[in-house]
Amino acid sequence: MASQFLSLLKGKCPQCKKRSIFNTVQGLFFLSIPEMDQVCKNCNFKYEKEPGFFFGAMFVSYALAVAEFVAFAVVFYFILHFPILYTFFGVIFFALLLSTTNYKYSRIIWIYLFYKEKKA
Repeated sequence: MASQFLSLLKGKCPQCKKRSIFNTVQGLFFLSIPEMDQVCKNCNFKYEKEPGFFFGAMFVSYALAVAEFVAFAVVFYFILHFPILYTFFGVIFFALLLSTTNYKYSRIIWIYLFYKEKKA
C-alpha cells in the first residue's frame, strides 16, 4: 500500500511502477498542460480504459481545488490575518498556479482508483 501511494505521488504507472504516466517532467508551478502517454512504454498498460474515461477526473480535480481553497483561505485569513480581499486574491493566485498540478494529479488519482492489481 505504501509503495502504491509513493508511485501515485511520483506519477508512475500503476502496473510496473517504472515509467511516468506523463511524458513531460514539470515542477509544481508550471503553467503548460502536461502531455500524457496513451500506454505505458514499459509494460503496455493502457491508461484510458474507454473514451471519456477521464471525465470523472474532473470531479477529483474539483475536490483537490476545494481542499486547496479552504487550506489557503484558512492560512491567509485566520493565521496570517490578511484582509478578506487579499485572501480572495491570494486564493485565486494559488488556484491558477496549481491548476496544471491539479490536472495532472486528478488524472493520476483517477487511474489509480480504477487499477486492480493482478494476483499471480
